[in-house]
This record gives sequence, C-alpha cells and structure tokens, in this order.
Amino acid sequence: MPVLAISRRLISTSLMLVCQLTLICFLSAAGASASNDVKDISYWSFPDYTRVVVTLSDSPEFTRNRLSGPDRIYFDIKNSRITNEVKTTLPVGNGMLKSVRAGQFNDSTVRVVLDLEKVKDYKVMVLEDPMRMIVDIYGAKTARPDQAAAVPKKRIVIDPGHGGHDPGAVGPNKLYEKDVVLDIALKLRKILGEDPNIEVFLTRDRDVFIPLDQRTAIANGKNADLFVSVHANASPRRAAKGIETYFLNWTNDEEALKVAARENHISLKKMKRMNDERDVLEIIKGDLLRDNKRDESLKLANHIQLSMVKKLNSEYDDIVDLGVKQALFYVLLGAKMSSVLVEVSFISNPVEEKLLSKETYRGELARSIASGIASYVTSAPPSQPATGTRKTLAARH
Repeated sequence: MPVLAISRRLISTSLMLVCQLTLICFLSAAGASASNDVKDISYWSFPDYTRVVVTLSDSPEFTRNRLSGPDRIYFDIKNSRITNEVKTTLPVGNGMLKSVRAGQFNDSTVRVVLDLEKVKDYKVMVLEDPMRMIVDIYGAKTARPDQAAAVPKKRIVIDPGHGGHDPGAVGPNKLYEKDVVLDIALKLRKILGEDPNIEVFLTRDRDVFIPLDQRTAIANGKNADLFVSVHANASPRRAAKGIETYFLNWTNDEEALKVAARENHISLKKMKRMNDERDVLEIIKGDLLRDNKRDESLKLANHIQLSMVKKLNSEYDDIVDLGVKQALFYVLLGAKMSSVLVEVSFISNPVEEKLLSKETYRGELARSIASGIASYVTSAPPSQPATGTRKTLAARH
C-alpha cells in the first residue's frame, strides 16, 4: 500500500478518535453539569403559613426572583435535573399559595415556581440529611375566631421527639427515647389543658414518624405562642447524667454540638460545618433578632430548667443541673414563636434510664415542665425582659 494512502488512513482514524473523545467529554460534562437531582417536592399548608420543601441529591446553587402579573416566586436550581418521580404540579389553594410548579427549564436548570395569592413575606434556607431547600411563606396575620376577647388564650405546641421508625436514643436496657418522651408529652398536655386559657397541641400523639421540618411547620401553622420539644439525652459516656434545656443559637461548645448533631440526625463534622456557614447563620441571626424572640426563648428555657431542677431535687437524689445551653437544632429552626428543646435526662445512663422507665418520674418531669411554662407565661411581658436575661446571653457569646 502506498505511503500516502496509509498516512491518509491514519489521519482519518485519528480524527475519528478525536471526535469520539470530544463527544464523550461533552456528554460527561453535560452529565456533570446536571448532577443535582430534584427528588421530591412537598408542602405543609396552614391558614396563615405554608412550608414548601424541595428535596435534592446535593447542595443546591440557585437564584430566585419575585415577579408580578401574576404574583409568583421562582427558584432556578443550577446544574440540576428533575427526576421522573417528582409530581410537577401541586395545587395548594389556601388563600396564600395557589400552587407549586416545577420543570426542566433548560438542560442544566430546574425551575420551581410558587404561584402566590396573598403573601406577606417569605424566607429560604438549606438544610442537610436529606439535602433540602425550605421555603417558608407567611400570610397576613388574622385573629383566631376561637380566641376570647377579654382573656387571650396561649397556644402551646408540645413536640415529643422521634417516633415511628426513629426510636431516638436507646438505653442499656432497651428503653426507647421515642416512648419516654411521648408519655411525658401526653401527661404535659393533660396538665396544661386544665387551664382554660391555654390551648395545647402535640406534633404527634402516637408512635408515628414526623420529619423535623414538619414539626416546626405544625407549630407555625397553629400560630403557637410557645413551642417545646421534649427529648431524652444520650452520651457514649455511660456516667453522663443530668438535665439541660436548649434554645436556638450558634455555639462553639463541643458537647452542645454533639447533642444537636444527634437530634438533627447528622454527623458532628457536618454540625460543625453548619455552625460556621455564613448563609445559615445569617438566616438564623435575622430570625432570632425579630420580635425579641431570642431573648424570650432564653427566658422560657431558664424558667423550664429552673422548675425541673428545683422540683426533681425535692423528690430525687443527685439531679444534676447542666443548665441552659444553645445550639442549632433543626426542629427549632424557622419557628416563629419562643421555642426550646428540653433534654429531660440521659437515657444512656443506667440510673437515669431506670428513672425514666418509672411512671412517677415521667409524671414529675411533666409537672415540672408545666410549672416552668406557667411561670414563664405569668412573668413579665416581652417588653420587660427578665432580670439577668441579657447578662446570661452575653456570657454565652
């Protein structure tokens, strides 16, 4: 075969290989550019509040905008694709939000559209495990028709942690946190319900699993004045014991970060990263400073902690006061009202697990939490902060 023919064939073969490699690289790049799957879209609707949750496979990069004519908000999630399982149109029709729509806007962008009706404000935050983008939508506040004119009622939402397939912490003798805190919450509802000026709601009243995002949504949807999440603590150190109460804030305390990581169902490494992420902290900072909510949550935590320690010490020996602490708990994030998370005892400690297994101890815990709530409700109004509140807060920074 002539040398020229061989050369032409080699050149032709090389060009084909280059084209194939270029195509492969292009397809790989296209696949990589749309690597974030939109896996699910859901919402929880209430008369004056709606929470929309977009579940993803990876951390989202997105832009947002609000348009008029008609009024709507859209989110363009970059480098993403929508999976076939996602329901692309969700009718809502609650007077605030008409519907939620989603679709593949272009090869690498998913657009999520919220069709609005009467919306006062909205905010967005991103949380992990599962990765999700949360949009909280607020309507104009309306007076509750069942609220007495002369004597305003307090609405309190009690949140028994875990439930269903999530047992929470498990004691050395197989006592489940989910069962302990549900019983305490049921007792607490009964005690608080004896006051005709208090309305009490539970996020769950049986052994079912409720996502953390939904628990907060229930409290917001009920237009609650207080939100109290009840948990039992745990530690790898079996000797760890005591009672502590948390409010939402950032922290560098290692033990508080460990507790928050466990309750948030994420690793300590992710918890620390979240504690340092500027976007998350800005959302929380703006949320906490609104309507004096951080000070009021701290005040509520102090009332409950003091009541638990005082009442239990009068009945039991060696009740350890671990104090009031702060951490970034998902279940408190986005709550519009004063909110706390109570760790009633260490279920991982054999002695405290035995106490938690007793009906009398759980009853005392419920009564002491109720007493702390009552003390807070009847104390100085928000315009008159409790003595020592700001000093305690400053000391924790």
